[in-house]
Amino acid sequence: MKVILKQDVRGIGRKYEVKNVADGYAVNFLLPRKLAEFASPEAVKKAELLKVATAAEIEIRESLTKAQIETLKTVKIELKKKANEKGHLFEKVHESEISDALKSKAHADIAPEFIKLETPIKELGEHKVKVEVGKNKGEFTLLIVA
Repeated sequence: MKVILKQDVRGIGRKYEVKNVADGYAVNFLLPRKLAEFASPEAVKKAELLKVATAAEIEIRESLTKAQIETLKTVKIELKKKANEKGHLFEKVHESEISDALKSKAHADIAPEFIKLETPIKELGEHKVKVEVGKNKGEFTLLIVA
């Protein structure tokens, strides 16, 4: 049975792709969970248009963030967190907190899913934080103070 995927489905395909799957898999799994729809000729045309539009949108977003990543190299963000006498934080620093700090202090709109922490930040001091958006990579300094 031919279906159009509404979301990325592991092992099957990506969003807006037309796939030929087993009838039982489509009827019992994909369709009830709204992961796919029947591939009628009209739906296939609509999916192709949406696929092209989504690809263009992703390309534009990556080009905009590339410029923001270039400006991050000179940025030093400061966050205040509660810590004990030894300098250990009571809770780790989350990517969403870093993203919010970037928006307010550096005027860079970087989504939390693009911020890559090698290890959780649980201590005071300076930390290097990596940002990866598609092929674009950058780094900035995050200072945690009590």
